[in-house]
Amino acid sequence: MITRRGLALGGTGLVAASSFGLASPALAQTDPIRIGWLAAMTGPSSAPAIGFNRGVLFAAEAINASGGVKGRKVEIITRDTQGDPTKAVNATQEMISQLKVHAIWGPTNSGESLATTAIMARGKMPNIHPCVVDSLIDTKKYPNAFRIAPSNTQWDDAVRGYTLNIAKVKKVAVVGDTTGYGVTAANASAANIQKAGAEVVYKANIDATQPDMTPDMLRARNAGAEAIVIWSVSTGMIARLLNTRAKMGWDVPFIGHPALSSGEIASLLDKPDNWKKVYCIGYRSCSYGADGKLPDRTESLVQKMSGKVALNDTLMWWVACGVDAVEMIAEAVAATGSTSNEAIIGYWNTLKARPGYYGNFSFTPDEHNGYPVGDVIMSDASSGRNGTFALAPGYG
Repeated sequence: MITRRGLALGGTGLVAASSFGLASPALAQTDPIRIGWLAAMTGPSSAPAIGFNRGVLFAAEAINASGGVKGRKVEIITRDTQGDPTKAVNATQEMISQLKVHAIWGPTNSGESLATTAIMARGKMPNIHPCVVDSLIDTKKYPNAFRIAPSNTQWDDAVRGYTLNIAKVKKVAVVGDTTGYGVTAANASAANIQKAGAEVVYKANIDATQPDMTPDMLRARNAGAEAIVIWSVSTGMIARLLNTRAKMGWDVPFIGHPALSSGEIASLLDKPDNWKKVYCIGYRSCSYGADGKLPDRTESLVQKMSGKVALNDTLMWWVACGVDAVEMIAEAVAATGSTSNEAIIGYWNTLKARPGYYGNFSFTPDEHNGYPVGDVIMSDASSGRNGTFALAPGYG
């Protein structure tokens, strides 16, 4: 049987598809396994894609160095969408109709994915993505789409639970950017905070390129906000908000999106202390305990990446998720002996607690939200070490 670790990182390596009890193709194939990678590598929302890309390239290179998938190389075909839904749509159409990729990984933000998911569904294209907007997963409309990150509901539950139950905040400001994701997430967050009995005293969607965050921060403070809940992947916007908070002499906590802990923020802050009292969504797989140790599986990946992949300026979960995405595509081909849409989708539908580096994914034909609820936690954003973090204060 294939070992997931062997698949991407050496070890026992790949074995014949027949060992899975599945039929092997009549003729051996040597053409590459083409994986389309829709990556917002530039633009204001580029931080996640840069991290994901490091994992993608590491996994593909490791698979190819160990002989490929039954002798077939993995080929990553990347298109920089720049965070623009129109560019994402054009790249998706190109990948399906011209490049004939076997599966697509991405897009990396929900605004783009909202524009491309239906296109991939019409093309029956196997699609793995890390986008959190709940409506992106619907096994009736999109039987080809699988999420290997939490849904926004899972994220929102973690942020709201920490804000209201642990930080004991009663008056909240909710801030998102102006992307499709930022608007959707901020609206849902504000509605759920109010349902839980707290008061949303200020709500705003800010253009991520806006240079001066003072007006919005003043409005939030004047409204009596006791915490700022943030929904944005833009590290530049986040850093400007944190610098503004410091200039105002306001020690209000920031709580929210994982991008709050991105290593890029450190280089954009006026001083390191501006990162204090910032708490972000995190994951058990990428959290170290009081003893400073990571879970064994994560630690093994960090060691294998040592000297090859930079982790100090990104998030480990982005990198690990990129590894898992490539492995899951390669594994489906190895297990079924086929690159057909039906074979890849059918294989993913059978996964149960599949051990990845980022999480243990489970799918059925009727459930394509694969990330375990219990693995979503809150982190101390300024405690980063190789993209991993300590738990936020008061979190058990």
